[in-house]
Amino acid sequence: MSLKWRIALGYSVLLIVALTAMSGLLVWRFQQILDDQAETTVNATMRTIVQFAQQSATPFSLEDSSLGTLQFLFNSSNLATWNSANSFVQVDSSDGYPLAKTENLGALAIPPNPSLSPGRDVLFRHLTLGGRSFLVEDRYLLEGANAAIIHVAEPLDTLQRTFARAREAIVIVLGTTAAAVIILSIVLAAQATTPINELSREMREISSDRLAVAAGAGAFDDAPPLQGQRRRDEIGRLAQSFNDLLSRLGEAFARERQFISDASHELKTPLTSINSNAQMLLRWGERDQTILRESLETIVRESADLAAMVNGMLTLAKADRGDEIPKEPLSLAQIATEVTQNAAPRAAEKEIELHFSHTSTPTVCGDPNLLRQMIANLVDNAIKFTERGRVDVRVGSAGALAWVEVTDSGPGVPPEELSNLFQRFYRADKARSREVPGTGLGLAIVRSIARVHGGEATAARSPAGGAIFRVDLPLMELPFTGNS
Repeated sequence: MSLKWRIALGYSVLLIVALTAMSGLLVWRFQQILDDQAETTVNATMRTIVQFAQQSATPFSLEDSSLGTLQFLFNSSNLATWNSANSFVQVDSSDGYPLAKTENLGALAIPPNPSLSPGRDVLFRHLTLGGRSFLVEDRYLLEGANAAIIHVAEPLDTLQRTFARAREAIVIVLGTTAAAVIILSIVLAAQATTPINELSREMREISSDRLAVAAGAGAFDDAPPLQGQRRRDEIGRLAQSFNDLLSRLGEAFARERQFISDASHELKTPLTSINSNAQMLLRWGERDQTILRESLETIVRESADLAAMVNGMLTLAKADRGDEIPKEPLSLAQIATEVTQNAAPRAAEKEIELHFSHTSTPTVCGDPNLLRQMIANLVDNAIKFTERGRVDVRVGSAGALAWVEVTDSGPGVPPEELSNLFQRFYRADKARSREVPGTGLGLAIVRSIARVHGGEATAARSPAGGAIFRVDLPLMELPFTGNS
């Protein structure tokens, strides 16, 4: 069963059950009101008779003709006072023998109530006499040594007809309401599920190619929104979430395709060089020692570049899986000192001054190998693009952040290129991309490692010329150990 019909059925059953319960309660209460009304009428007649009988202070006797008012009650012709279409009276002896009754009873007689006794002198009961339903009040009167039983009955025909008409009206209203509830539930369920169905249909029509084309064209955000996104309710927010998800997926597909394209381009050159030199070895390696040596050197160099590129990709993959990286408290200044000492020979080869300084010794929480590689990439990048001058490595803290900054005196970076420096395989100077060694992944690795540690990497032009690369990391708060 579809969601639409499940919602419609659920709403319908719930409301119909509630309406039925309410209608049943209403019918039961109405029946109680009618019974109370009949009981009140019968009891009013009974009180009148009892008060009339008790006006005589002389104890009554069936054989005593001087009883006056009481003797008046034992004569059927005298009970005409209470003879009406809605009042039936019968007077019995204490052993249940009828003594007098109103004319409207005719040949009928109200049977004695076996539950009536001096201890239970007032009882109500329902009887059927002559095919008609009656409400009867039985009263046990005790005057001295004498006793009598009075029965007052009222027919329930009128009340039952009123109850039947009310019950029919309630049933009609309940049936009409139930039909309206079912129709309204279907309409509401359709209104609730139609946007979901439209959203589902649009989602099925979206493929990875469409995402890639939209993202590759840089126009995904300008693409028509999903149908439900124009709504301002939960469906609209769901559609907006899907649209945002599609946007992120499109960007991810674009980055993936761009990465594959860049990686293929970067891998093609060393593989081509290795293949060409291998073929030269096969043809002339045994006859020409120079070709043999140069080809082997080229293969070794290109293989090392390939290995470095693969290691860089593995590092990026590890950084992308930040949850799997174990972290521990580390001194950022100590790591930067070690990196600077290790890079000193490379800077000396190019006659570049390499200096390290720190304004504080901040502690961060991270992976020592990844943080060491992050700073090493920044230092290697600065040495690589600096022909002469100096490279400064500084460490410090500001507020809740620890920072490491690498400044060089190289040619600098054009302002329009700064936002692209941390992309994978991106090189600002395309003309020197093959002259300067490297995989094109160094700064991308720096950004990934910084982000997996909750920080960010930025680049800027130095006012004195060259470039400034900075990484901000969350400062780890150490427990206070001072004396109070």
